[in-house]
Amino acid sequence: MSEKGVILLSGGLDSATVLAYAIKKGFQLTALTFNYGQRHSRENNSARDIASRYGIDLKEAKINLSDLIESSLTGYGNVEHRRLADIESRIPNTYVPARNIIMISIAAGLCQTIEASTIFIGANALDYSGYPDCRPEFFNSMEQSINIGTGSDGKDRIRIEVPLQYLRKSEIINMGIKLNVPYELTWSCYEGGDEACGMCDSCQLRLRGFMEAGVHDPIKYSKYPEFYKK
Repeated sequence: MSEKGVILLSGGLDSATVLAYAIKKGFQLTALTFNYGQRHSRENNSARDIASRYGIDLKEAKINLSDLIESSLTGYGNVEHRRLADIESRIPNTYVPARNIIMISIAAGLCQTIEASTIFIGANALDYSGYPDCRPEFFNSMEQSINIGTGSDGKDRIRIEVPLQYLRKSEIINMGIKLNVPYELTWSCYEGGDEACGMCDSCQLRLRGFMEAGVHDPIKYSKYPEFYKK
């Protein structure tokens, strides 16, 4: 019988790649996505499309963080646009405080409910916006806390798997291409709309990744950064 896992599926490039990776590893997956009061629903729609493409069950958790936590992703101000060179200089206003703590905690509860052993998350500590809850030490500590808090031990221990942790975006994309990830279904932009903005941190990191991988990004952008034009 296949080992069960829970995949945190945002609808973005990274989580879609991790989903394909976990399936190849033989896991029977349940996808978990979040409607947390974010400024748009494009990622949620992408998560549904990706889960449908792979034929896996998708659970949607509804929690309204917009009433409690200030971030441009929950409607507090505009999403800032920075130069690519400045992205890792400081934590941007798109950071949603404690978001990964909340989401992983709910995933742990789902794991206990469906008797799954592993939480998969598409976090990355190289090509990223500097969010503190994407660092390896956070996931190591969170895994320990989850198992203490849930009483899990031995064979029932819950693992947090972060397979993209030390990969560049271009390496992630190359991995996904080999796994036939439907990147045309993914959405990485912090803004909503019919086309990705091309200027937020997430769009720029994604475009640089495709550029370095030598692969065309299949989604549409309303604007392209100068480095990509060149």
